[in-house]
Amino acid sequence: MPKVNICDFVTKLAEPVVVQNGMELVDVEFVKEGANHYLRLFIDKDGGVDLDDCEKISRIVSDLLDQEDPIDKAYFLEVSSPGLDRPLKKVKDFQKYEGHQVIVKTFSAFEGRKKHRGKLGQYNESNLHLLVEDDKEIMIPWEMVSQVKLDWEE
Repeated sequence: MPKVNICDFVTKLAEPVVVQNGMELVDVEFVKEGANHYLRLFIDKDGGVDLDDCEKISRIVSDLLDQEDPIDKAYFLEVSSPGLDRPLKKVKDFQKYEGHQVIVKTFSAFEGRKKHRGKLGQYNESNLHLLVEDDKEIMIPWEMVSQVKLDWEE
C-alpha cells in the first residue's frame, strides 16, 4: 500500500462526520512532542464548540480510526476548538475573516522580515493581501506564506 499523508487521510475520514454534526473541521495535525505522538483535530461551529461537541467527535473519529488503522504508531487523539488565534487555511476562512487582524509568517524574509501583522485584505489566488501600518497594503505571494492566524492581541 502506498504511503499516505496521515493528516490528509484523517481529514477525509473525519470531515464528513464533523459536518454531519453541524460543525467545521478547521485543521488536523499529527505531531511528535517529546516521546509521544498526537493526532489533533480542531473543530468549530457558529457560537463555538463546547466539551460535549469535542467528546462526541472524539468518540466517533476514534471508532473510525480503529476501523481504518492508518497510523502505525501509538498516539493520543485530541479534539478541541481552534482557539481565538485559529489558523486560516481554507479559501472560505480568508473570505470570512477579511478585515480582521492577522499574523502572517513567511518561509523566508519578505520586505525584511518573516512575521507580519495587519488586517487581512480581500482574498486573491496569487497573493495574500495585508493592510499594515499607515494603511499600506502589501501583497505576499502565497508560496512564501507558511502560516496565517487570527490575532486577538490588539
